[in-house]
Amino acid sequence: MEHPLEFVLGQLLRARGLKLATAESCTGGLIADRITDVPGSSEYFLGGFVAYAYEAKVACLGVSWDTLHKYGAVSRETVLEMARGAHTALSADIAISVSGIAGPGGGLPEKPVGTTWIGLVTPEGESAEVFYWKGNRRENKEQSAQQAMKMVVEYLKKMPK
Repeated sequence: MEHPLEFVLGQLLRARGLKLATAESCTGGLIADRITDVPGSSEYFLGGFVAYAYEAKVACLGVSWDTLHKYGAVSRETVLEMARGAHTALSADIAISVSGIAGPGGGLPEKPVGTTWIGLVTPEGESAEVFYWKGNRRENKEQSAQQAMKMVVEYLKKMPK
């Protein structure tokens, strides 16, 4: 039987002695919820932020108003600033961030419903990737949380042991 992704994530973080922080918007804390479903997750999960509104992204994570006005909340620039903010605020080794349009409304021609950016900050650098989910609101949130954890797992699996 295959273990849930949050379990694998925890095993890898523990084995490498690394601490994780999250910065979530459209997932509303779903990533943190799944990570903390694993007993002992306080060994590697420092905590996270649910920064849904622009004001919260600015106040809690240090996202720039200029970035939000120029690129919007659902952008590479914003998720990288969100991840940097969580990384710094909690002195984490790794931070993951998510911002997207879960739906059913809120989409635009250039950013349709389901558009989701995920940012990752690690000791080696930063990256961000965009995804386009096709589900309902709940499915889009779940796919975003799953993909964010998958990105961290993939990073950790590439690290030397």
